[in-house]
Amino acid sequence: MNRPFLHKLPLLARDIKISHTLFAMPWALLSTIMAWQTTRGPIAAKLALILLCMVAARTAAMSANRLLDAKLDAKNPRTAGRAIPSGRLSPAFFLATLLLCAIAFIASAAAFLHYHNPWPLRLALPVLVFICAYPLLKRFTRLCHYYLGTALGLAPVCAYVAIAGSLQLPPVIMGAAVLLWTAGFDIIYACQDYQSDLATGVVSIPACLGIRNALWVARLTHILCAALLILLGCSSPQLHTLYFIAAAIAIALLIYEHTLVKPHDLSKVNVAFFTLNGLISLLVATLGIIDVLL
Repeated sequence: MNRPFLHKLPLLARDIKISHTLFAMPWALLSTIMAWQTTRGPIAAKLALILLCMVAARTAAMSANRLLDAKLDAKNPRTAGRAIPSGRLSPAFFLATLLLCAIAFIASAAAFLHYHNPWPLRLALPVLVFICAYPLLKRFTRLCHYYLGTALGLAPVCAYVAIAGSLQLPPVIMGAAVLLWTAGFDIIYACQDYQSDLATGVVSIPACLGIRNALWVARLTHILCAALLILLGCSSPQLHTLYFIAAAIAIALLIYEHTLVKPHDLSKVNVAFFTLNGLISLLVATLGIIDVLL
């Protein structure tokens, strides 16, 4: 169907779930404020650049995902209604979006040269290639969930480097916590596609181990994430009581998330995936930022 360009944008936003930028962005904002507190100086313009980088990078990565997974999506009843398989948007439109967002991401990274920080530009292309390559991993390794987690975990690490021009231990621990948090809930989410993955040859932990065992892997992954959330608070002198309260609530929400999903009942996966994980990132980031600023 030939739609005017502006009419395609809402379809694109829904198809790539632009609202899911919420998962990684709060962590990047917390890391930004932690870096700024050690360096001081103007922050508004740098913060705007980081937000632009986040949106552009994720949109580019999701456009690549939809392009690379179009044939797989068409074979999966859960994803057959996506924009490319259903014919609502063309592959050419997604390719154009990918290229435009890649340019916007690299240009935003280059803008940090104005602040005498070359690292965002140096890292821009490798990071972009890394996050766009995620769909390829599911073709050959069950570790694809942890690769996706690494892609999101780069957000707080790169945000810190963009502000401070260097890297410290706390943002690395935060990035590792985000990696495990993301991988855990992605394994849960992938359980919905168990039958489709078996039929199409997608290599996921549920397809390799079965749903019951996959949920145990997700639980163990989130236990390690909880340990890193605690370690982050202990390793950073900037984080105090409010952060530990947020971390405790986040761990409780992770526990609750796992009570919602059972091998024989995946009906509440969306609640576990979208609502609870959105709350976790917002809660930890908000109280963490307040803690840093107080």
